[in-house]
Amino acid sequence: MQNKMNELELLATTKMPFGKYRGTTLIDLPETYIVWFHSKGFPEGKLGQLLGLLYEVKLNGLEHLVYQLKAQ
Repeated sequence: MQNKMNELELLATTKMPFGKYRGTTLIDLPETYIVWFHSKGFPEGKLGQLLGLLYEVKLNGLEHLVYQLKAQ
C-alpha cells in the first residue's frame, strides 16, 4: 500500500518532461492526452509506469485522491 501511495504522490508532483504539455504536473494532463498515450503505448521506464497509473486513476474517477496529495 505504501508503494502505491508513493506513486500517487509522484502523480501529484512529477512534471511531464517533453511535448506539448512539458512542465505540466502529470495529474493535470488532459484526459484525452492520457487516452492517446494509452492507445499508442506509454513510454518506457518510470514515466510510462506513472502514465499507466494515471490512466487508471482518471478512468476510475479517482483524481480527487491525487489532488488531495497535491494540495499538501
